[in-house]
Amino acid sequence: QVQTVLSGGGSVQAGESLRLVCVISGWQYTTYSIGWFRQAPGKEREGVATIDEGGRARYADSVKGRFSISKGRPDITLTLQMDSLKPEDSGMYGCMIAYGMVTTLDPSYFRNLGQETQVTVSS
Repeated sequence: QVQTVLSGGGSVQAGESLRLVCVISGWQYTTYSIGWFRQAPGKEREGVATIDEGGRARYADSVKGRFSISKGRPDITLTLQMDSLKPEDSGMYGCMIAYGMVTTLDPSYFRNLGQETQVTVSS
């Protein structure tokens, strides 16, 4: 059974930073892609960044150069470092996982791990 512990998020001013951490346990496969999605009120869920087991990272154009995704241990520890935050980065953020190498950021190709955290950026 896959279990997730998500931490981070909060309220900051534009230009500040936040870090999100997702610890995933119970994943039975050695091949996977993991990442972060977000959803703002009235908008569709969008993929923000993903990374595969080989360490290749992909980013949405809107966050390139500002966000950094990484993974490590224990279990599968997924981190999203968010710098130079903008008000349009506000929303609910969650982590997702998929079997194998997924080359798209589309959250529909991933399994939503259930927990989400609020990020609010004020101008």
